[in-house]
Amino acid sequence: MASTSTKQVQIIYGDATLGLRGDDFGYIFSYEQGGLESLVQHGKEWLYRAPKPTFWRATTDNDRGNGFSVDSAMWLGTDMFLKCTSAAVAVNGQPIPLPISPENNKYSNHEFADYVTITFTYETLTVPATTVTAAYTVNGSGEIRVAVDYHGKQGLPQLPALGLRFIMPTPATQFTYDGLSGETYPDRMAGAVPGTYTVDGLPVTKYLIPEECGMHMATKQVTVTRNQTLNNADRSDAPFSLTFEQDEAPFAFSCLPYTAEELENATHYEELPAPRRTVLTVFGAVRGVGGIDSWGADVEEQYHISAEEDHHFGFKIQGV
Repeated sequence: MASTSTKQVQIIYGDATLGLRGDDFGYIFSYEQGGLESLVQHGKEWLYRAPKPTFWRATTDNDRGNGFSVDSAMWLGTDMFLKCTSAAVAVNGQPIPLPISPENNKYSNHEFADYVTITFTYETLTVPATTVTAAYTVNGSGEIRVAVDYHGKQGLPQLPALGLRFIMPTPATQFTYDGLSGETYPDRMAGAVPGTYTVDGLPVTKYLIPEECGMHMATKQVTVTRNQTLNNADRSDAPFSLTFEQDEAPFAFSCLPYTAEELENATHYEELPAPRRTVLTVFGAVRGVGGIDSWGADVEEQYHISAEEDHHFGFKIQGV
């Protein structure tokens, strides 16, 4: 992928990490953690955990009624324990040997490129197993282009969702998105109005039993705003933001204080933990929620996600 930036990105070849740095940004990719370990824009850290592909959305009453959550339960295990099996690095589009120790010793502390791509491959814990890759391309302006590719495998149960999950260190004060009004799903988009909307805080629908909520379909971009870090030396409460923007096509997203597993684990709303993080998930595919009844009717066929087929989605990340 060619870079459109006129600046170059500095490359720091660590023993077990790849650092990329430029004006007002610094990123660290960890081979051991299997992903982007640190994303700093304008001195503010945006990651609490390395982003990983996600395959689960919290069970709904309809899922329980039609047995979907039982039939596709292996995706929950994969969501929780997904393992990275390999990493690959390309500089200006040319693959290089993985620059871990001692291979990295041949590089200086003054290495630059127009753009760098690092690709992580993950193997699912399903039977049969399959793979999914997440590729990050960074240019000299600090823009990150993300491409996620899921490889279908015959015999796998339907997917609840397919996305890339970012866990941020502190709760967002708000998020602003360009997309459809309200909460939407593939089979719940009628009546939604395109526009730009701001949501204060990280609202969670107060169902008696916590379940999937907060999805926004057909999104062109979403900007997350926070005003606190976990850096004790940073006493500023001035807001700072990060934008996730469509690349080839609009995406879906949810911005909540909980992971799907945390929602899944609570049997009543008051069992949810105090909000401490921001969980922003960018989705390339989302299963419908149904709602014809809650006693056995499946989601309509066109709103299923086949795990036997390949899926691809991409987006861009940039500071504000």
